[in-house]
Amino acid sequence: MKTKAPHDLDTAGTRERIVRTASRLMQRQGYEGTGIKQISREAGATLGSLYHFFPGGKQELGTAAVRLGDEEFTELLRETLDAEPEPEKALLALTASLAQGLRDSDWLDGCPVTSMVVGTATSAPGIQQAAAEAFTRWRGVVAGKLVAAGFSETDADELAHTVIATLEGAELAAQVARSGTPLEVAGRHLARLVASYR
Repeated sequence: MKTKAPHDLDTAGTRERIVRTASRLMQRQGYEGTGIKQISREAGATLGSLYHFFPGGKQELGTAAVRLGDEEFTELLRETLDAEPEPEKALLALTASLAQGLRDSDWLDGCPVTSMVVGTATSAPGIQQAAAEAFTRWRGVVAGKLVAAGFSETDADELAHTVIATLEGAELAAQVARSGTPLEVAGRHLARLVASYR
């Protein structure tokens, strides 16, 4: 999953720089592995500015970072799925795009939400809630594509759960293997699965 490049942060406002930096760092290091001072330093913002925008501290910032990752992935999902009329081809294009995004980031930038939320469900409920909303939104985008292609709402909803869960696992496997193969294989199998419902 692609995030804004560091040079794009130069033109962003302070709050946006802080959120984008937190999102990138937490995506790569996890929520627990990312400190407020590191975020402040890499965003080029003082700690005072960070706490001005996020008086709830790291949890509030983490929630904003999850929401940013959600927005960015939702946009990528919509653009990729809308570019192909056939859902099967759209899923192949999506997994190819995700694999390319991982290659471009040297296998660092996987799901912008999962790495932030793992291990925080009880300690940071705001982050967990934002992540749950992200997954619901992503499933909705996939289901919408399938319904528009003539699938029943029930089939579309169930397939959307399978698509998002499969993408999550395949993206993680691709990162670990440093190979696009898990995503490419997942794309082919998802396309076959969707085609079997026609």
